[in-house]
Amino acid sequence: MADIQLEANQAALILESSENGDINVNIALPKAGAADGVLASALCRVIAEKLIGDEQFQNLIMSELDGE
Repeated sequence: MADIQLEANQAALILESSENGDINVNIALPKAGAADGVLASALCRVIAEKLIGDEQFQNLIMSELDGE
């Protein structure tokens, strides 16, 4: 995995696929104590929780991918 350099007001949602098709969801956060990144971090966390826990949302994503 490449190093990600985040600014204090950034966070990143990282999706990783395994050889057997499993998807791992991770969040890269700015340095601890970087108050500017609170909103971006919270947004990534909400999206990650939705990706992991909402079967209807997962099905919507998969149907979009099948349509491509």
